[in-house]
Amino acid sequence: MTRAAPSPPAPSADWAYFFDLDGTLLDFTDVPDGLRIDDALRGQIGRLYDRTGGAVALISGRSLADIDRLLDGVRLPAAGQHGTERRDARGQVTHHDFPRDRLEWAHARLAEATAGRSGLLVEHKGLSLALHYRRAPRLGGYAHRLVRSLAPKLGTQFSIQPGKRIVEVKPAGKDKGVALVEFMAEEPFRGRTPIFVGDDLTDEYGFRAVNRLRGYSIKVGPGRTAARWRLPNVRAVRRWLAS
Repeated sequence: MTRAAPSPPAPSADWAYFFDLDGTLLDFTDVPDGLRIDDALRGQIGRLYDRTGGAVALISGRSLADIDRLLDGVRLPAAGQHGTERRDARGQVTHHDFPRDRLEWAHARLAEATAGRSGLLVEHKGLSLALHYRRAPRLGGYAHRLVRSLAPKLGTQFSIQPGKRIVEVKPAGKDKGVALVEFMAEEPFRGRTPIFVGDDLTDEYGFRAVNRLRGYSIKVGPGRTAARWRLPNVRAVRRWLAS
């Protein structure tokens, strides 16, 4: 883990761009469905997509359906649920195989254990689960202990992923770094210099993948990171892209 440099170099049209969403291109809200993309960002993404020949992808913890809902008319290559599902530049969607009955069991246990605890939200994303405690940060310890207690029965085919006031259950073997490498093996990303911009613990996988590929890893906000460059907040990311 290293200290990130103050700011990244100016964007280039011959790079391949990969972005997280929450906390990177969009500011956080208390509930996951509270985010909305604005026209300025939609236009900015569209222009970047045109100038790079389509070498722009989103890599998020959100599902593909939720990503498309947020973008409202802008359909990009994207990896959802930390790479468990991925849509390539041709529009072909692939899903990671895993024992879904165990995920349904975990969902039932989380729903039962959090019932009546105000501020906790269990989200079933289809291929993964998220326990949000942004509205009740005092329950963060409880949320993490609860999800970790499921690990023995879930087994090695699942992993527990902490994040910013969230803890998730997702299939093992996929993460944001794996998704980025998969994109880089395909057109129009192949042969370009990869750029990954993210803000959370889940984005560290993407930063490490980019570092191995000798690209530009950019951390948004404070904190120790494997990223080699840094931008202070979402507003700074938007200014950097505009440059």
